[in-house]
Amino acid sequence: QVQLVESGGGLVQTGGSLRLSCAASGLTFSSYVMGWFRQAPGKEREFVAAISRGASRTDYADSVKGRFTISRANAKNTVSLQMNNLKPEDTAVYYCAGAIAPPRTTVVRRVEYAYWGQGTQVTVSS
Repeated sequence: QVQLVESGGGLVQTGGSLRLSCAASGLTFSSYVMGWFRQAPGKEREFVAAISRGASRTDYADSVKGRFTISRANAKNTVSLQMNNLKPEDTAVYYCAGAIAPPRTTVVRRVEYAYWGQGTQVTVSS
């Protein structure tokens, strides 16, 4: 079965950095757009970043542009999210997700993602 397993979360101070990773198995990884979403307590799960199948295109939420970078390694079935200059409002559970989509496109709508990981907690202290 399909499994997405996130890692790399933790506690960091404001202005610090973290790198999240997601290892995928049970799917043809290069056929999937991969995305990161996050959910803070009491809030809806929101889009953070997405990367196209061949990594030619990326999309970011306005709140993370210039601070976060999504990347993928199809040979290793992994997708990563480098998070720099973290802020307290970035505190959330971060989820990796996969969506079927045509080449050179990204997916930003949560409902279009078929597979999800269990999430990893990121806490940014002020």
